Amino acid sequence: MTQTKVPILDLKPQYQAIQAEIKAAVDRVLTSGQFILGPEVQQFETDAARHLGVQHAIGVNSGTDALVIGLRAAGIESGDEVITTPFSFFATAESISMIGAKPVFVDIDAASFNLNPAQVQAAITEKTKAILPVHLFGNPAPMAQILAIAAAHGLKVIEDCAQSFGAVYKGDCIGCEQSCQDAMRDRLTGQFTGAMGDVGAFSFFPTKNLGAYGDGGLITTNDDAIADMARKLRVHGALKRYHNELLGYNSRLDAMQAAILGVKLAYVSQWNQQRRQVAATYNRLLATVPGVVTPAVTAGHVFHQYTVRVLEGKRDAVKQYLAEQGIGAMVYYPIPQDRLPVYAGQFPTYTVSEQVASEVLSLPIWPEIEAPVQERVVATLQAAIAAA
Repeated sequence: MTQTKVPILDLKPQYQAIQAEIKAAVDRVLTSGQFILGPEVQQFETDAARHLGVQHAIGVNSGTDALVIGLRAAGIESGDEVITTPFSFFATAESISMIGAKPVFVDIDAASFNLNPAQVQAAITEKTKAILPVHLFGNPAPMAQILAIAAAHGLKVIEDCAQSFGAVYKGDCIGCEQSCQDAMRDRLTGQFTGAMGDVGAFSFFPTKNLGAYGDGGLITTNDDAIADMARKLRVHGALKRYHNELLGYNSRLDAMQAAILGVKLAYVSQWNQQRRQVAATYNRLLATVPGVVTPAVTAGHVFHQYTVRVLEGKRDAVKQYLAEQGIGAMVYYPIPQDRLPVYAGQFPTYTVSEQVASEVLSLPIWPEIEAPVQERVVATLQAAIAAA
C-alpha cells in the first residue's frame, strides 16, 4: 500500500481551523471597497506594534522591501558597509547591495546557525555603518553581544526577522561569559525580535509562522524619524500625495493581506508554542539516531524550520532517500550568500558557513503535525542514514 506523502509544510489544517474568521475578514474588505492601505492596514499595524512591543509598525509589500526600506530609513547609503551573515536567504545580502551599500560577511556559530559576534569586531572599518543579524529559522541571534558592539562603534542594527515573528530573546550569547552578565543582556531579555535593534524587517510570505495569502512585509522601529522615513519611502517618497520628496518605492501592504494577518495574529503565539512542542518531539525521537545533530529547543525559538545537520557527507543521499519514500525535506541553504554567482570570487571562505551548508536538512514542520507523522519521518531518516 502506498503511504501518504508528508510535505515539508501543510497549511491546510491552519486554514480549516480559522476558515470562518478568514472569510469574514475577506468579505469585510471586499464590501469596503478599500484595497490599498486604509483602515485595515492601519489596524493591523497598530495590533502588530502592540504585540511586538514597538512604537511603530509599517506595512510594506514584502520582507525584501522591509529590508531595503528599513536600511534606507536607518540612514544606510551607497558606499557604506553592512556586516551580516553569509548563511541566509539571498534577500539579506541583496537588500544591502540594492541600495548601493556593501555586504561584509562574517562567519556563523555552528550550533545556532546565527551570526557569530566574536567575528564582528575584526570586520569593522571606517565605512561600517550597520550590523544586520538574521534570526535564522526562528532562533533569535545573540542580540546583547551584537548591540553592545554596535553601541561601542556607533552602528545601526537592522534585524532580519523574516523567519522569526514571535521569537523572544532569552539572553542567549555565543562564547562570551562577560556579556552574559551585562546590563544590555538584562535589558533585552524577554523582548521580541524586531524590537531590539534600530529596525526590524519581517516577511509575511505564506510559509512564514505568521503568513499572508500572498506577499507582505513589515518594518518595526522605536525611532520616530526612521518610521517617518519608512512611511515616506513605501509610497514613492511622499507623505503627502503628489508632494514627492525623494525617490521611493511602490511598496504598500494591501488591505486584504492586512485583514488576513489580523486574524492570524491572535493565534501566532499558540502556533509558535506548538512548533516548539513539535521540535521537542523530533529531538526526543532523534536522540538515539547516529550522525544527526539536532537544534536546541529554547523558549524563545519559534522553529520556522526544524533543521538538523546530517554528518559524514550523507546529507544529499539522505534527502534523496526521504524523497523516494514520500517525505518532504529541504536544504536551507545549499549555497552561502557569498558563494552565489552574483558575489562569487569577491569574499574569502567562511569555514563554518561552508560546512553547515553541506550538512543542513530541514524536516517537515507545522503546528498541527501529528506525532505519528513525525515518527514516520524519523524512522525513514534513520533508515536513510543506515543506507547512505
